[in-house]
Amino acid sequence: MGKQQSKLKSSALEDLMSATQFSNAEIREIHKGFLMQTPSGLVTREEFKTMYSILVPGGDSSDFAEHVFRTFDTNGDDSIDFREFLCALSITSKGETEDKLELAFNMYDIDQDGFITRGEMLDVITSTAKMVRANDPNIEKRLDKIFRQMDTNRDEQISLEEFIEGAKNDPGVCKLYQYFPGGTSP
Repeated sequence: MGKQQSKLKSSALEDLMSATQFSNAEIREIHKGFLMQTPSGLVTREEFKTMYSILVPGGDSSDFAEHVFRTFDTNGDDSIDFREFLCALSITSKGETEDKLELAFNMYDIDQDGFITRGEMLDVITSTAKMVRANDPNIEKRLDKIFRQMDTNRDEQISLEEFIEGAKNDPGVCKLYQYFPGGTSP
């Protein structure tokens, strides 16, 4: 979308309404707030980490914020523009369960190869534990259990389909949504 303007054009509004579950008025209001926080219209990685540390105070949120940033930065240009932000916010706050799970899958799929490995899952789970200051000595045992439940074809990686089915069958897996901006559990 490039550099943001202070007022959204009608074509941009139509695009955003079709890409999200927000109304015209909601988009205008969110856009106004977005520009107040980020006058350039782009959120950098460091700005996002700083915002995240304010949203989730107390622990070390930098690694988790990095995962969320990568997930929201869908075009990979190392910044989050208003469209990317609004689409992610729409999913986390108003999206269907499948959409939320796909967004979560994308966060776990660090190398974006379409599969989650045990190492990728451990990285995200560890970053979550650091953020909420949870010192769980059994984190790897829990990870192994979750991974075994989700990896139904036993190929040592979890596909999107396996992830969605596994998460639907284990509501505890969905607790991470509370750490996405606007996040709610499916």
